[in-house]
Amino acid sequence: MSTIYIVDRSYENIDFTQHSSEKSEYENCIFRNCNFEYGNLSGFTFTDCEFIECNLSMAKLVKTAFHDVVFKECKMFGLQFTDCNPFGLSFRFEGSALNNSVFYQTSIKKTVFKDSKLIEVDFAECDLSNAVFINCDLSGAVFDNTNLEKADFRTSVSYSIDPALNRLKKAKFSLSEIYGLLYKLDIEIDKNS
Repeated sequence: MSTIYIVDRSYENIDFTQHSSEKSEYENCIFRNCNFEYGNLSGFTFTDCEFIECNLSMAKLVKTAFHDVVFKECKMFGLQFTDCNPFGLSFRFEGSALNNSVFYQTSIKKTVFKDSKLIEVDFAECDLSNAVFINCDLSGAVFDNTNLEKADFRTSVSYSIDPALNRLKKAKFSLSEIYGLLYKLDIEIDKNS
């Protein structure tokens, strides 16, 4: 099957689940208010693309390549980023909901997560060194054997990170959320003193 190359296009209000799923390579394209829910994006390549107010929940991402892709205000529940093509994997998330998504064993250094919901996201065994979490909700997110060196959590909330199981050298945290690092010790912290 041949690959279709698409450059500098904008798509708006398109339901991609109703179109044939020929493998395509998109470069410098914008997808606005498009639906990919439960769609098959396996083998697709997205380079320098933007997804704005799109629904990508439960889309298949087997060998999908994301290179410098931005997701803004997107619904992205249950995505298996583990299945993506690892070569050059890089993206940024702004105002998006990635609840129950899986990044297990991905190398996504310097990734920016801004104003996003990362509830019960699996970051186990990820390389998130130098990642930045700005105003994110990390309730129930899993950090296990994760490289968080120089990561910035200062403005994010509700994380639980065991320092004994993760690499945290030079990571940044706020004093108000310090409990997220000490929860395993079963100690009481008085926030009023």
